[in-house]
Amino acid sequence: MQLLFWLAAGLWLLLALKSLRAVIGLRLLPRADNQAGPLPSVTVIVAARDEAARIETTVRRLLAQRGVGLRLVVVDDRSADETGPILRRLAAEDPRLEVVRVDDLPAGWLGKCHALHLGAARAAGDWLLFTDGDIWLGPDVIARAVRRAEADGADHLTLMPGVRGATFPGAVCQLVFGLGIAARADRVNRDAAGAYLGVGAFNLTRAETYRAFGGHEPLRLEVVDDIKLGLLVRRAGGRSRVFFAPRDADADWCPGAWAMVKGLEKNHFAHTGYSLARVAAGVGLMVGFWLLGLIGPWTGTTAGVAAGLGLLSLAVPAAVAAVRLRMPLLAAPLVPLFLPVLAVSLANSAAVTVWRGGVRWRDTFYPLAALRAGLVR
Repeated sequence: MQLLFWLAAGLWLLLALKSLRAVIGLRLLPRADNQAGPLPSVTVIVAARDEAARIETTVRRLLAQRGVGLRLVVVDDRSADETGPILRRLAAEDPRLEVVRVDDLPAGWLGKCHALHLGAARAAGDWLLFTDGDIWLGPDVIARAVRRAEADGADHLTLMPGVRGATFPGAVCQLVFGLGIAARADRVNRDAAGAYLGVGAFNLTRAETYRAFGGHEPLRLEVVDDIKLGLLVRRAGGRSRVFFAPRDADADWCPGAWAMVKGLEKNHFAHTGYSLARVAAGVGLMVGFWLLGLIGPWTGTTAGVAAGLGLLSLAVPAAVAAVRLRMPLLAAPLVPLFLPVLAVSLANSAAVTVWRGGVRWRDTFYPLAALRAGLVR
């Protein structure tokens, strides 16, 4: 047992140090630099379904972007609410907005992937931005992102947005989630072998690169299409960059702890390639080492105390991340206690998907066998 405590102490400390390096090097989207020259041409593509409560604000903020030559294609993916009429009214006001209506989903496609595929087919210009119907951007975010991508020689730039209306437990969970993303982003920004990332809230891609890897056609049955887009960029020889933009972009996503578990219900299992063995190993190791850190100090042994301190050391990178991302600093000490939310999320996603025999998304059911066959590996 003492050996297990020492092992837990070492692993937690190693994770804390790696996370600390990642959050110290965490890149925030730079401010505008007032560069002269021709405006970059960007087509923004949004796949919207039943977004009547938010789509007008989303569209108006996109059309108000400064410093870019912008076109906007919004694909109304079988909406049953007022999304369509709102979009048609907005299109009548601004010729830069094109609205595409989808009434029937072809076989072999996820609804969102199909909608983005249709939108991209209507795109023009040097850059494509894939974003969601609930993402609200600051007025110059797209221009700043394009300039940063061009300065870094990147073919793909993705942003981590903030979350609107997050509760305090939700903020703790966002920090838990953010530490994992920061570590992955750090590897992407260092061009580490095999590192890739994409975020559906803001996936900016050079049009030439996007077409070189076949666009959304290879992603037609990928639930985590946003992440796998980053993989396809890398396979096409492109370079990706990840920035955090909590004050420049925000999402109406998972404001609380249980909301995060439910929000990742269709996605988390997909991250493992729908592998139950990976889920069992991931959940077992995470919960097991967390319990060792939790109960260790109560044993009164040196090894047990070390395991507890190792677990608590994750509060240090969480505090740095909270300061850098302007999140509640008081949430950082609770991060070690909230770590199991990731295990709960993964276990819930796997259990629900297997129980249902697939994933229900945008009122369409996709069998698990088809999703496994459509994975981009």
